[in-house]
Amino acid sequence: MNSGFRDRLLNFSFRYGAIIVIIGVVAFFSLRLPYFFSSANLADILRSISIVTFVAIGVTLSLIVGGFDLSVGSTVSLTTVVTASLMIWYEMPLVVVIIVPLLVGAAIGCINAFFIVQMRIPDLLATLAVMYIAAGIHKTYTKGYTVYNNMQFEDGTKAPGKMYESFLQLGKGEVSFGLFNVPIPVLLMLIAIIGVHVTMKYSRFGRQMYMTGGNEEAARLSGIRINRIRTISYILSGMFASIGGLIYAARVGSGQIDAGSPLLMEAVAAVFVGFSVFGAGKPTIIGTFLGSVLIGVLVNGLTMMNLQYYTHDIVKGAILILALAVTFYVIHRTRAD
Repeated sequence: MNSGFRDRLLNFSFRYGAIIVIIGVVAFFSLRLPYFFSSANLADILRSISIVTFVAIGVTLSLIVGGFDLSVGSTVSLTTVVTASLMIWYEMPLVVVIIVPLLVGAAIGCINAFFIVQMRIPDLLATLAVMYIAAGIHKTYTKGYTVYNNMQFEDGTKAPGKMYESFLQLGKGEVSFGLFNVPIPVLLMLIAIIGVHVTMKYSRFGRQMYMTGGNEEAARLSGIRINRIRTISYILSGMFASIGGLIYAARVGSGQIDAGSPLLMEAVAAVFVGFSVFGAGKPTIIGTFLGSVLIGVLVNGLTMMNLQYYTHDIVKGAILILALAVTFYVIHRTRAD
């Protein structure tokens, strides 16, 4: 194989490899499983990835500015139990149930930004510490118990409330569009993807975020307030994770401890798979969404094939390392040339 053909093949794989893999995986499962390519199952796949996608959007925003938010999983866990407790323990109005978890996510983002921007602690170390703190807070808050309808407390009394049906529609409801019924989590996910993508691509703020992540010193010399940009990015990251926590609580109907732990790795995998979409070589919202779709399709198909759940991580890890290998090999080869 001559070097010219090899380079063209690598560049083609870099630009379209993730798309080809998604199409190939869908085709494989569709041929093997008669009900895989049904509208109901495809809706289930999109519903299942909606939470991961919100978390992954937060990770993407932190990566765009040159950081990395490891606390999003713990943010999901904390906001999930806070959301459930506001209804089941305190019987708060629905507007409070929605706003308070978002404020919790924003607060975690502010704490991350303080350590990173003001204290100059590296992103990975700061968000790792906050991840542990948030994880400890949510377990301390619930004393290690799942928050569920009319739960019994240690003193023998029962919680007075239960999850509101109006709130549960956020995770289980559907909106009718003529002949199609679109799950509410999927609709919210699509709105978020389109909104954030347009903001990142066409707004001044989005361009400033990419400039900050691409070359911080050049961005500073250009007059960009990089500390402000990075702070806003981490606040948004926390808020998108909290939206994922809200939807999670609405979907399962309870406040599960450690709900966000597996979501962190899936979100990170989705983001890095998205690096290779259309040859971006950088975090993008559309790439992140397609990465989430790939992971969702894999999990759904492997489950329908009755493969043991503990084998799923092997497949997801193999797909991730393949995507990263192609992406970074082509990037380094291009820079070397």
